This record gives sequence, structure tokens and C-alpha cells, in this order.
Amino acid sequence: MIVVAIIGSILAIAIPNLVKSRTLAQYNICVANLAKIEAAKQIFGVENGKINGDPVDDTELIGPELYLDAMPECPAGGTYTINPIGTVCVCTIASHEID
Repeated sequence: MIVVAIIGSILAIAIPNLVKSRTLAQYNICVANLAKIEAAKQIFGVENGKINGDPVDDTELIGPELYLDAMPECPAGGTYTINPIGTVCVCTIASHEID
């Protein structure tokens, strides 16, 4: 009985920390993906003489010979919006954003 109580106490401490760690890891990966997309967008803009406000289509950034091999995926299930040059890309999950 004591062993079960000890295991229960350990699980009560470990599970919330595991959930918090997973959420933080998803956030960090998503922000890193947003930074990759933003970097690709900025390089594309410089190489093609784009200015702030010029639209960017994902077909101009994503492909085997382009700036990103594939569109990154948010590990928490969000989707990315590239946005025009000069406006940062965003994830549909509100807390996932580039600082």
C-alpha cells in the first residue's frame, strides 16, 4: 500500500511537468518554424527586389530548388500564414508568435 502511495505521489508531480514540457517544446518548435519561414521570405524579397507590402505566395518559397524544401508544420496542429513582405508570418495558435 505504501509503494502504491509513493508511486501515486511521484506521478502527481511528474505528469503536470511532462505536460508543461511538451507545451513548451511545441511552442519552441513553432517559433523556430516561423523564423525559418520569415528568413526564407526575406531572402526571397531581397533577391527579387520586393518591397514592404509585396505579397509572397508559398509557391515562390517552397520547393526543391527554392528557399524551403517543404512547408514546416506546427507541432501543436496550427497552420502558418506567410503574409506580405514586411509583415511577420503567423501561426493560427495565438500564443505561437515571433517575439
